[in-house]
Amino acid sequence: MAKDPKDSRIMEYKDTISQLNMTIKSQNELIVSLQKTIDSNNEAMAVMNEKIDYLTKKLFGTSSEKSKNVEGQLSLFDEAEQEAGAYEEPEAEGTVVKEHTRKAKGTHAELFKGVPVKDEVIPLSEEQKHCGDCGAEMEVIGREFVRQEFRFTPAKGEVVNIYRETAKCPACSQAPAMERAVSFVKAHVPEALIPHSYASASAVAWTMYQKYANSLPLYRQEQDWKQTGVTLSRATLANWVLYCAGNYFSPLYDYFHRELIKRRFLMADETRVQVLKEPERKAETDSFMWLFRTGEDGLAPIILYKYTQTRAGFNAADFLKGFKGYLETDCCQGYNSLADVKRCCCWAHLRRYFVEAVPKGKELDYGNPAAQGVQYCNKLFEYERRSHEKGHTHEQRKEYRLKKEVPVLEAFWEWVSGQSPKKGTRFEKAVSYAQNHKEQFMTYLEDGRCSFSNNLSENAIRPFTVGRRNWLFSDTPKGAEASAIVYTMVEMAKAHGLNIYKYLNHLLEHLPETRMRESELSRLAPWAPEIISRCSGAM
Repeated sequence: MAKDPKDSRIMEYKDTISQLNMTIKSQNELIVSLQKTIDSNNEAMAVMNEKIDYLTKKLFGTSSEKSKNVEGQLSLFDEAEQEAGAYEEPEAEGTVVKEHTRKAKGTHAELFKGVPVKDEVIPLSEEQKHCGDCGAEMEVIGREFVRQEFRFTPAKGEVVNIYRETAKCPACSQAPAMERAVSFVKAHVPEALIPHSYASASAVAWTMYQKYANSLPLYRQEQDWKQTGVTLSRATLANWVLYCAGNYFSPLYDYFHRELIKRRFLMADETRVQVLKEPERKAETDSFMWLFRTGEDGLAPIILYKYTQTRAGFNAADFLKGFKGYLETDCCQGYNSLADVKRCCCWAHLRRYFVEAVPKGKELDYGNPAAQGVQYCNKLFEYERRSHEKGHTHEQRKEYRLKKEVPVLEAFWEWVSGQSPKKGTRFEKAVSYAQNHKEQFMTYLEDGRCSFSNNLSENAIRPFTVGRRNWLFSDTPKGAEASAIVYTMVEMAKAHGLNIYKYLNHLLEHLPETRMRESELSRLAPWAPEIISRCSGAM
């Protein structure tokens, strides 16, 4: 029996509806897929924009890590304090807090302290020496101060021909030759700085001072020497540095190394250096210059540079063999191989991670998670600054940290554990950096002599990084080792407030050697009283 046309149309409509539903379902799935792709692309674009902002800031922005504050702006921590009347803990008896005052403008006497002073009197002219009325000779009755000038005499060299006296005994020379031999005596001549060379202690010390303290490369020094009328090639200057660093500074460097290992609180940092002629390595391969120094133990500072071909952890382990104590560094994995050492990680590095994660223009937006991380770190740094200003002993410093900083640290770690950063962002790196090294970030609480940050090491290695921008690379490993040794002497002099050139010159005049006893080497250390008296002040 034939179907009713109405039923046929209904069946056709049902098929059409079914097809349309399938199409709609397919389109919805496509829309969802495309939306996911768009969201993924937006996230990737956000990450890329963040990287662009970060690299732009690194290239063109300021390098300061100081936080910006706007008058009236409440910070993450200051709001509660301001609402409560900014309560401050009472000072312990006998503790004096310095009042914050603007530094007074320096006087001429302070500015030119240690610079030789002489008086210059301008005489009367021939016309002024006679009275304009009667012609009588004028009588000088005094002098009037007019002004003070600072005058500079350019450096100059001189050639010194060294002779020595020879004497004979007149009585012996008059006696018959068969009875007595003639007695001759010759004056003792100090040993030459470099055999068969015209180099002097002053010339080599000046070359080292210019390169390692003033970051003046040898090729520029070569041009500068020409202005004095002397043609000294950069190869000659380099040989001077290599010979004196290896033969005279090395024994003192080893003495400093032995003294460093005896300490209980050390700090370390490292940076790249390019060495062209390393055996079996390409010229473009990175080598490393390490910086090891004493921490905040209240004793005389010791600062040592060390060149190595790689950043492998065994380099630090070999150099610090025998050291037992606390080591302040960044979170580089290379230091994990050190035995009998407790790692303290630098909070300045952690804060830098959060600072770099703050989006452009969001520095004062405390609703932004990265900005909140910066505020937690800033609060800890504020407490460290207050402890320093109060002049706490290391026992008081430890007690102050446990009382004031532990609550902030507990809140910080709870905050970190509650974060869910987007993968690949700088904020994720900051959170992961904190979580992965939590134990090392808390070690500083164990002793008041442990450093909160590694800023002392970064400040000590900065002269090398600044110099590297000028001289760019070392030619040979021997040259890199010599640079490490001379930089050590320069930074040791600087750390003890000595005149750098005077100290280098003094060492080259006294020629330290391996045969010297510890007591003799200690007298050449920058903390020795004789060195302080001789090597302080202007040149």
